[in-house]
Amino acid sequence: MSSRNILVTSALPYANAPLHLGHMLEQVQTDIWVRFQRSRGHHCRYVCADDAHGTAIMLSAEQQGVTPETHIANIKALHEADSAGFSISFDNYHSTHSAENKAWSETIFKRLDANNDITSRSVVQAYDPEKGLFLADRFIKGTCPRCKAPDQYGDNCEVCGATYSPTDVIDPVSALSGATPIEKSSEHLFFQLSHFQSLLSDWISTDSLQTPIANKLREWVDAGLQDWDISRDAPYFGFEIPGHPSKYFYVWLDAPIGYIASHQNLCDRTGDDFDSYWQPGHDTELYHFIGKDIINFHGLFWPAMLASAGLRQPTAIFAHGFLTVDGTKMSKSRGTFIMASTYLEHLDPEYLRYYFAAKLGPHVDDMDLNLEDFVQRVNSDLVGKVVNIASRCAGFLRKRFDNELSAQCTEPELVGELITAGDSIAALYEARDFQRAMREIVALADRANQYIDDKKPWVLAKEEGREQDVQDACSVGINCFRVLMTYLKPVLPQMAQKSELFLGLSLDWTALNAPLQGHVINDFSPLIQRVDPDAVNAMVEDSKR
Repeated sequence: MSSRNILVTSALPYANAPLHLGHMLEQVQTDIWVRFQRSRGHHCRYVCADDAHGTAIMLSAEQQGVTPETHIANIKALHEADSAGFSISFDNYHSTHSAENKAWSETIFKRLDANNDITSRSVVQAYDPEKGLFLADRFIKGTCPRCKAPDQYGDNCEVCGATYSPTDVIDPVSALSGATPIEKSSEHLFFQLSHFQSLLSDWISTDSLQTPIANKLREWVDAGLQDWDISRDAPYFGFEIPGHPSKYFYVWLDAPIGYIASHQNLCDRTGDDFDSYWQPGHDTELYHFIGKDIINFHGLFWPAMLASAGLRQPTAIFAHGFLTVDGTKMSKSRGTFIMASTYLEHLDPEYLRYYFAAKLGPHVDDMDLNLEDFVQRVNSDLVGKVVNIASRCAGFLRKRFDNELSAQCTEPELVGELITAGDSIAALYEARDFQRAMREIVALADRANQYIDDKKPWVLAKEEGREQDVQDACSVGINCFRVLMTYLKPVLPQMAQKSELFLGLSLDWTALNAPLQGHVINDFSPLIQRVDPDAVNAMVEDSKR
């Protein structure tokens, strides 16, 4: 199997609040896939960054009495701590407010402009005369024009669900100052997406997108592509557009360019070959993991921008659904809007990594974190089945055989069956069908536990002259455990590390070719504790605050 060169990204978290479990769903999904690729011997880099620009960040910094730069640095530190807490193995975590991103945003804009893909026209918008800035729809509040509910946002009503234009709102006020907005015109720059109708039609027809995503994008393309407003007026926290004083790149223009910038920053530090991942004509692979809510940016605007700028297209874009908790949208009042840091205060991150893996497939459906099922699934699969194999066998080997496995494997067919299953499990990992991969691994654990139940080393140990049988049975169990933990290593890196200390070897997928014979292991110590339902309840209570 030849080694592949792979670059992977996950969506950039917005630098205005700490991470919640919805963010972790995406990062864990991406990280499992990345760790799997590395376990197969491929050169796989994973880069990400904070999305650090926009009016919202500027206003948050102002409210806190700090500079935007200080605000985004504080949030970035929180994001990196949360991701590290869940063992997310970024090769680089950068910021869109960086020298690399400024340079690339300007370069790409100039290329788009030179190709006549940029146009300008006057836009009339709501303007806050007290704050002196144009108002995005979410910064306008007023009475819903349909149901007359007060204090609704400028583009949708949370009471009746209506969507409308801010100009339709009754008695609109600025959410920032309380002033009545006025209408004011301003010259804006637009990326002419319609120039890429044919390119995007072809792109949607490739296998680079999941079917539901391709179908949704095709609806937009078939309806006729609209020009995309890529500028915002001062005051704005971001990069000023070259040749256009007091005009700034819209946050969504420079956010995906942040993938390029973060990778550039990594390559400058490590000496990796940057151009082979971004210039056309190389056999490198580029994958973006994203939520289904941002497919228009990644599935339409991004490929068109890359094409105009003379850069390569993504190999594929992998979208996932939203995270619900106990069957409903995350809610602070119910304690189900759970921050990553709150989870980490109460529970082992490996529990959630496994539970996400056990429920994640290659589709775009929403995923439910059912807290009762979470406790049962983790305790049953990890503690009751996988760890159980090692804990049942290790004691006999330590007490009676100085931790040494038998010189010959007496069940080469069973161990060989587990090793052979690696090909199908690898194919499921590759396809991001972690759900089925976990099912296969747990089924193999059931086979191993059945073998130990049948052999009953605890009975053999009491019978005279059966010492060798005890050692043989327990050695087979440890061999099965080694194979299973190798397959679980992308999902459970901390548990795998403890297992490597116990087994006295590295869990290397590429080294699974024969049973361990005459190998000396180390004393067994607990690899993972059972999930305590009281700790889950405490996390929910903490999340209500």
